[in-house]
Amino acid sequence: MQSLVAATLVALTATALSPTAGPAAHASPAAPTARAVPTVPERAPSQRAAVPRLRVTRDARGLALPWDAQPIGGGAWLVTERDRKRLLRVEDGRVRRIAFPSSSVWASGETGLMSLEIDPNFRRNGRFYACHGGFRHGGGHDVRVVAYTLNDAQTRARRVRTLLKGIQATSGRHGGCRLLITPNGSLLVGTGDAAVGTNPRNRRSLNGKVLRLNRLTGKPWPENPWPNATSVRQRYVLNYGHRNIQGLARRKDGTLWSIEHGSYRDDEVNIVRKGGDYGWNPVPNDPGDPSYNEEVPMTDQSLPGPQIAARWRSGNPTIATSGGAFVYGKRWGALNGTLAVAALKGSRVVFMKFDSHGRLVRTFVPSALRQFGRLRSVTRAPNGDLVITTANGSRDSVLRVRPRG
Repeated sequence: MQSLVAATLVALTATALSPTAGPAAHASPAAPTARAVPTVPERAPSQRAAVPRLRVTRDARGLALPWDAQPIGGGAWLVTERDRKRLLRVEDGRVRRIAFPSSSVWASGETGLMSLEIDPNFRRNGRFYACHGGFRHGGGHDVRVVAYTLNDAQTRARRVRTLLKGIQATSGRHGGCRLLITPNGSLLVGTGDAAVGTNPRNRRSLNGKVLRLNRLTGKPWPENPWPNATSVRQRYVLNYGHRNIQGLARRKDGTLWSIEHGSYRDDEVNIVRKGGDYGWNPVPNDPGDPSYNEEVPMTDQSLPGPQIAARWRSGNPTIATSGGAFVYGKRWGALNGTLAVAALKGSRVVFMKFDSHGRLVRTFVPSALRQFGRLRSVTRAPNGDLVITTANGSRDSVLRVRPRG
């Protein structure tokens, strides 16, 4: 693989995506659990932190649909390729394929080898986690979460155990699966609804949910909202009513956030709430009609019970928001503390500023990140840089983003 390319230096512009992406648009006035947010007055220019110019380089190139990138220490990263079902090690611009049981991974449409998460004790145990399509005994396929270990030479991955299986997969549509380990050691799994209309609100389904489990045993996390449910699957459910979760992120204040694909409208960023209903219910009014109705609102406040409104939404059209991470460090200036969200269709990164109450204040869209095509995942590096994967199908890259200077 070729070494790092020359840096791209471009001034950053601060713009809102659309009128509906502004501060007042993220919460529905009808939502009993989230109020509409008033516009937050901006500080005077003399008080406002500067927006930095960004330096963008390629840590790796020549990839095909890299889905995720996670650091494993010593400057090295693990990277997944969704359709090729390959696990890669990237360091200093060099890409090396890791021996990985790709034959056990099912790939179709939007599903394949997807999210990664690295165990907090990785240096000692070499353990990491992957979410990918799998083959069911007796035929068929699903999406599952599997624990692996990497050998000391970081050349071979070995399957340890399947932690969770049975996340429905149909054609591969809406199979997106994002992993995040929380400070208490639990593993969060954001899932898609598999384009089955009844899945999101059915708490006996693992689809269209944020799930929470023990990362070592695969058992449901005991503090989940339905620990004694008759359905074992329901015991995994942290919240429900989602369409296709693509990103999970944790803010320094401990709040957890999810990022979700909308239908033809309203990509969403949400705060993760225990037991919450996020209001996606793509079924027709006629209970005998099995079709998948994408005309319903992303957060349908007419459903029984309270629905949690989004903290940000794209409006119409969507930009296909994907992975995201919070940005920290004084060198990021006005972007310090923002949630950086990648967009596939929109081919950009949106930096979203929320106040301490989770209310949207402002969005920034850097022109430096609008020239690489579709963007999939955003990971904060140990030194505070951002690492972003592109998703154009061929000649893809792992990008590194840092403020200039």
